Amino acid sequence: MAVLAGNIGTSVRLADALTGNVDTDTAYVGSRSTSQQGALVITSAIGATPTVTVNIRGSIDGVNFVNIPYSAENTFSATWVVTALTITTAKTGFYALQPGMNWRYVKLVLSANTNVTLTVDFLP
Repeated sequence: MAVLAGNIGTSVRLADALTGNVDTDTAYVGSRSTSQQGALVITSAIGATPTVTVNIRGSIDGVNFVNIPYSAENTFSATWVVTALTITTAKTGFYALQPGMNWRYVKLVLSANTNVTLTVDFLP
């Protein structure tokens, strides 16, 4: 997938109707300060017996990616997790990314995908 250069303050589309067991595009979002926080908007469309596992990954160098902390769907709470998401329904979910983390790149990794199509946007 491509590395998309996003300007600080501009949203970046990481995937548009993406299917399969693949990575989304990677967004270069610059360094994150302690006051900056990003969010992901993940919209799913489904077919029969849908399921997909999604890992939210970040990187300092654009090569080595690790799961990065996000808040539980649609809560924007102070509870941060790095566990994989499992999506089994058609919905739009909002996921706040923990501020103050030292990552410059972000992408999603899809696995165990059966009949799920995702559109993903990174919001600064």
